[in-house]
Amino acid sequence: MPIMNLLVAFNGTASAEAALRYAASLARDRKAHVTAMLAHSTHDTLDTTSRWIPREARALLAEAKNGLLTEIETRLDALRSELNLGDSLGFREAPGRVDDLLSRTGRAFDVIIAGRPLGDDDAHIRLHPDRIALMSGRPVIVVPEGFDAEARHGHAALAWDGGRAAARALSDSLRLLEAQGRVSVLTVGDVAGLDDLMTHLARHDVDAVHEAWPPGQSVAKSVLAYCKRHAPSMLVMGAYEHSKFREDLLGGVTADILRETDIPVLMSH
Repeated sequence: MPIMNLLVAFNGTASAEAALRYAASLARDRKAHVTAMLAHSTHDTLDTTSRWIPREARALLAEAKNGLLTEIETRLDALRSELNLGDSLGFREAPGRVDDLLSRTGRAFDVIIAGRPLGDDDAHIRLHPDRIALMSGRPVIVVPEGFDAEARHGHAALAWDGGRAAARALSDSLRLLEAQGRVSVLTVGDVAGLDDLMTHLARHDVDAVHEAWPPGQSVAKSVLAYCKRHAPSMLVMGAYEHSKFREDLLGGVTADILRETDIPVLMSH
């Protein structure tokens, strides 16, 4: 998949800035276009339309929210010269349900790039990249705060279980894997079709090696430990091979890796 049209979920947080720098790095290499989108909720913790809320208090609440949005736009403007994209960097903002807006908009882009959310993100701009991957039908790259967007490692990792979501993630990331040139295929237990996968990567001029762990090992812990030791520039994985309800209820690989990783994660569903 060519990567020429990138959507960045930009909500002004430190991880959103890291995501925008990451997107700019990809775009400059490919002469691609980046659209930074500020999606913000119309929901208020208090019903500011209620007649029980004094007019002065309603005005203060509205002013605080508008001030937050203006501050985010100001942060983006301050980054423009550093990103060096010129007219290839666009901006839009839209009110509504944040994850839904980004998912619907992202369907007309090659990839969605978002910062890793933190617990103290403002409720009006909070987003959930894993949900966006489920709803959008597009690959989502999640970038942790502080990641060096200009780092060039020449090595990526692919978490592979032979499932549908992993296959989709492989297809969505293949151009990026080709650019890396070297990929470590990470498996836990017996995985069907592994020989075909290695042949497929080789035919795309990707130097692939296989790293395996025995059955019963924690997938999330094994993958995270590998990435911590070898510092690949990206981890590619399928999102929620099981239902998201089950993962939320019991805990799952997707959530664990997104919470703990210190490198970008490309996930597809």
